Amino acid sequence: MASLTDPQKAATIVISLGSETAALVYKYLSEEEIEKLTYEIAKIQKLGSDDVEEILNDFYSLCLTQKVVTEGGVQYARNVLEKAFGAQVANSLLERVTKSLKTKAFEFIRKADYKNLMTTIQNENAQTIALVLSYARSDQASTIISELPKDVRIDVVERIAKMDRTSPEIISQVEKVLERKFSAMVSTEFMEVGGVNYIADVMNHIDRSSEKYIFDELYKRDAKLADEIRKKMFIFEDITTLDSMAIQAFLREVDSKDLVVALKGSNQEVSEVIFQNMSQRMGETIRSDMEYLHNVRLRDVEEAQQRIVAVIRKLEEDGEIIISKGGKDEFID
Repeated sequence: MASLTDPQKAATIVISLGSETAALVYKYLSEEEIEKLTYEIAKIQKLGSDDVEEILNDFYSLCLTQKVVTEGGVQYARNVLEKAFGAQVANSLLERVTKSLKTKAFEFIRKADYKNLMTTIQNENAQTIALVLSYARSDQASTIISELPKDVRIDVVERIAKMDRTSPEIISQVEKVLERKFSAMVSTEFMEVGGVNYIADVMNHIDRSSEKYIFDELYKRDAKLADEIRKKMFIFEDITTLDSMAIQAFLREVDSKDLVVALKGSNQEVSEVIFQNMSQRMGETIRSDMEYLHNVRLRDVEEAQQRIVAVIRKLEEDGEIIISKGGKDEFID
């Protein structure tokens, strides 16, 4: 079961419910969730009975955990779960559930158009903006950060990165101001928000010029924090850290026009690594196209590089390549 992803486990649970009950579950899902779940269900061919039983038991444990957390709070849940499963399992279940409960707050944000969200929060202070964006989708947050005034932009990024835990009372107050219908709050003592991993994901979606400005300024404020965020990211120049198989894999997926434009503005080290992993014929074609390409705007180069990075990150998410960061034993999930 360890090799199954969370979407695959969800698909297994839905299959176990039977088609009629599964159809009732679908009514409570968004179109995107239905699409993802249906895709995973369609891919599953067969699973051993032991695997199915283990997945269902795990799901039952999580449901029980969420119920006691919501009804009695974290400490009450911990006492109940420790008696039922032991301290180690109880801690694991609580960690998984309290993280998932985070998504219940500010739900309207994740469904909102970024322009409407921008209008809602642009006049708030940096701490409030950072809190709200910690609950937004990373693509929403990256777009909004790019459009904030430069001084506010840096402050927000720094606050998100340093954010660890925020009390439900504070979250509820902010939530009520921004969206009155979301006044109820889950009764956990603290909820994890933001953090370096999250802001690194946001920064991976930000345009290159904004990314450069943010890091230049953040290094002045807190070089250690900037380094910590940077190590969690993958940018175009990091292609030199990929192995040959990974480079060849993304070269098969990228648009050749993007490759020509991106290489036109890349440094020599990146260009050499990429050309070394091309066929001779492809290399000759790319070099020829680059020779005839003139007056390329920096913005076009940055956008092409960003699209290539998006392809690389998608391949990593699909498990087709591994992006190694910060040492041979560390991997980005």
